[in-house]
Amino acid sequence: MGTLAAVGMSRAKFAGIELYRALIMLPVIIPEIAMAVAALSLFVAMGVSLSLASVIVSHIVFCVAYITLTVMARLEGLDPRLEEAALDLGATPVDAFLKVTLPLLMPGIVAGCLLAFALSLDDFVITQFTAGVGDTTLPLWIYGSVKFGVSPRINALSTLMIVVTVGTSLAAEAMRRKA
Repeated sequence: MGTLAAVGMSRAKFAGIELYRALIMLPVIIPEIAMAVAALSLFVAMGVSLSLASVIVSHIVFCVAYITLTVMARLEGLDPRLEEAALDLGATPVDAFLKVTLPLLMPGIVAGCLLAFALSLDDFVITQFTAGVGDTTLPLWIYGSVKFGVSPRINALSTLMIVVTVGTSLAAEAMRRKA
């Protein structure tokens, strides 16, 4: 959804595009506690029971903005003549997008997805407000566990998360240097 929003905003010319760009930025600039209260209020007003689905919807709304902004930044650096050349050589607009533009956007898409994953995994406040009774995510489980002291399980999980993060960063840097 973030990629589609970014491509749409970069290509569409309509009245109100600046307002739409400003609205996309809101999840980035609004404090998490305000977003959590707003999501909770919306779900209650709509009569939606809090569950894992409400957590997922809240996290999607929160994370789409980051993916959109990351892909938009990548789109700014692309030469539009590349897609035009594909069209001139007989590609359909869909083929030109899928075979030219999308591969060039992949670093931005992957970066946006990794950023969204990290933010979603780390998010406690929105999850706390939108999770139903008995719905436990990793941040909620960690928070509930450390209330009574830090157990070896929490230490092991934290170590594993750090190792995976550092390993992913090193692998990404190695791939960047090869390219």
